[in-house]
Amino acid sequence: MGKFVVRNTKTGIKFDLKATNGEVIATSEVYKTKKTCLNGIASVQTNAPVADVEDQTVEGFEVKKHPKFEVYADKAGETRFRLKAKNGQIIAVSEGYKTKKSALNGIESVRKNAVDSPVTEEE
Repeated sequence: MGKFVVRNTKTGIKFDLKATNGEVIATSEVYKTKKTCLNGIASVQTNAPVADVEDQTVEGFEVKKHPKFEVYADKAGETRFRLKAKNGQIIAVSEGYKTKKSALNGIESVRKNAVDSPVTEEE
């Protein structure tokens, strides 16, 4: 089972969703308060299992309704994904992956781990 790790940064508080092996599979934006960060985690838990995948790496891709995972190529040519909530806000982003297949595996890992992963705090 994975876990959400909440931690303080210089500018606020954020969370990482870690897989069972300890790898970070999704990261949040920086929130101003712990309460809003925990709300972000709840949003990932709610939206990730039901979100469609919108593959923006293919020409003429089909636009999906929110919530959704958007798969896209970054400036360095790596594949990334972002999870958007029902209101269209980005609630989690991935690292860069060398292949689209790896990014899609990351999405499946988020879906699997988001639902019942415990929330812990890092000092």
